Amino acid sequence: MAQRFEIRLAGSGGQGLVLGGIIFSEAAAIYDGRHATQTQSYGPESRGGASKSEVVISDEEVDYPKATNPDVVLLFTEAAKEKYLPLCKKDAIIIADADLVKSEIPSEYKRVVKVPLTRIAKESVGREFVANIVALGLIRELTKVVSEESLEKALLKRIPKGTEELNKKALQLGKEAAYKYGEHILKG
Repeated sequence: MAQRFEIRLAGSGGQGLVLGGIIFSEAAAIYDGRHATQTQSYGPESRGGASKSEVVISDEEVDYPKATNPDVVLLFTEAAKEKYLPLCKKDAIIIADADLVKSEIPSEYKRVVKVPLTRIAKESVGREFVANIVALGLIRELTKVVSEESLEKALLKRIPKGTEELNKKALQLGKEAAYKYGEHILKG
């Protein structure tokens, strides 16, 4: 049976979740040579409305492109938590922006990482808009589902020229956050 790995990135428009999903799926498919799909949905608002991006990575062709039982769920808003957490399997890795998702994650979810992603981006890079890239670095380090080199290559291909160092730093901050906030998951 093929190894299928599903990621759901959920929040609101303007948080870069669709771009994050595209970067992650391209890292898997183009640079790691695996099969991957990326789907997205969002409200009619350009900023502030609901936004969701899903990535499915597999060793074989992907038979259904949407995440049905995500292995990782990134929650960038309280509304995303309310909508998508009940749909998660109990052993999924749940990543929540600690400053934007204020309510507690129920104790039946054992693999929870609350990280101040937006604050890390703002304080360490000076730009909140790279919080999605911090999240990608965190997800990659926690799961190892794509290689570090592939994620960086996919990132550099998709970002605006002149922002390479800023985005590479954000990716590195995500990796570091995995050890600071997600050590319990890394230890298995």
